[in-house]
Amino acid sequence: MPIRFVAMTKALRGTPPLGVQAITPCEVKSMKAPELPKNALWLNTDRPLSLDMLNGHVVLLDFWTYCCINCLHVLPDLAYLERKYRKEPFLVIGVHAAKFDNEQDPENIRQAIIRHDIEHPVVIDNGHDIWNNYLVRAWPTFVLIGADGRLLARGSGEGLRDELDRHIAQALDQAKRRGILAKEKIQIRRPPLPDSTLSFPGKLTIHPETGHLFVSDSRHHRILELKPAGDRAEVRRIIGRGEAGDRDGSFSEAAFRFPQGLEAVGNKLYVCDTDNHKIREIDLTEQTVRTLAGNGKQAMWPAAEGIGSSISLNSPWDLAAFGNRLYIAMAGSHQLWKLDPDTRRAEVFAGSGRENLIDGPPRIANCAQPSGIDILGTKLVFADSETSSLRTCHAETGEVTTLIGRGLFDFGHRDGPFRTALLQHPLGVSASGNTVYIADTYNHAIRRADLSARSISTVIARPKKSLCRIGDKDCDLLPLNEPNDVLLHEEKLYIADTNNHLIRVFDLQTEELKTLELI
Repeated sequence: MPIRFVAMTKALRGTPPLGVQAITPCEVKSMKAPELPKNALWLNTDRPLSLDMLNGHVVLLDFWTYCCINCLHVLPDLAYLERKYRKEPFLVIGVHAAKFDNEQDPENIRQAIIRHDIEHPVVIDNGHDIWNNYLVRAWPTFVLIGADGRLLARGSGEGLRDELDRHIAQALDQAKRRGILAKEKIQIRRPPLPDSTLSFPGKLTIHPETGHLFVSDSRHHRILELKPAGDRAEVRRIIGRGEAGDRDGSFSEAAFRFPQGLEAVGNKLYVCDTDNHKIREIDLTEQTVRTLAGNGKQAMWPAAEGIGSSISLNSPWDLAAFGNRLYIAMAGSHQLWKLDPDTRRAEVFAGSGRENLIDGPPRIANCAQPSGIDILGTKLVFADSETSSLRTCHAETGEVTTLIGRGLFDFGHRDGPFRTALLQHPLGVSASGNTVYIADTYNHAIRRADLSARSISTVIARPKKSLCRIGDKDCDLLPLNEPNDVLLHEEKLYIADTNNHLIRVFDLQTEELKTLELI
């Protein structure tokens, strides 16, 4: 049977987040799985792979792209299956089919693999050839291939771990009974992991009284408290034991899992413990950590409201304090939430939960993976990453308005009037007066949005040069690499230069960009 080619679409457009779906048997089980391209580039493996080479193995293809929160949500499920069947001839292969231009760069994909602790090999599918051959229409999609190289089952969305587990067990059992299962599992070696003081720093906040800078050192699963002095910063305290986990207690006992957003209020530091799906409260005086909201389980759609540990959250990515409330960019449910730190009640503030770019009242508005948030007068300003947009939400009414952005597949790097400007998957914002600074992550840039003039300009950008010459100043400075956050403080921009594993400082008066040296 010939393979029918299909155009790439986004199944999530205008629909609820992909929740629990069924794994369905392939319509034609006798169909041979299409071979992977011979000239494809592979990552996280010591050699290229092919289905022919994996004869006798049960193979699970995971079609993903590293911007997609749904794709990140299924990684723990894949890790569980890899651990469970580690001694069996079973292999997960990630097929990275990029959405954004920036996601086509192999080095950026490599960094995402390291950041998210992906252990299986990944093949790059920039042209979506594998995507089309396997008739894929949404991220994430799974295709199960039997030990005889034939298609067995497929499914899309989150919450499929148990279904996948059942189908994998059946496939292994049937292959064993037929005598076609490989006697030994193929051995694949991963490249060594890099080491650095910071590992993929995510978000920043400054304590308004002490001036101390807090950094979510996300892949080290901890928070650092820094005392900046010029181009240097003393590490005053480390919050968290530095290993992935979920535990309250003292600074040395507490455990986080890929923490992101931070907000300092008085003697409290609030943290988006993103992969634990929790909001944590750090008492800077007592030096303790406790869970403010979330039970550690990811909420499925529609998310239910509740109090404290009775509630499930969905990948909180950033937060900001306004009055006596915390407002949360809930990336996983495509909404803004609010939380009362005193009563610990958390509830939806704006966003229907459908992934799209639609303005309006809180229950009508659609958001798409909000990932950065700050306060702008009586409004919240947030980076809606999957629509590459800058948006506001009235802090009282919940009315959502788009300043920059057009839709899920409209992105680029263009300065000028808001109506024609383009961003590419921004993750961080910092607002002051009529100005919003944006960490335009996939453009490797810091942008400045002037709300009075309704115009945007580029403050820092990566030079588009492939050749350096002696005396070329553009080549003297390390360019930004997927900055996840920006923070304005005393005429300086502090930048989480995530893929460079650094904190950078840009002086707005001298226009000098420097690296903050940690002592």
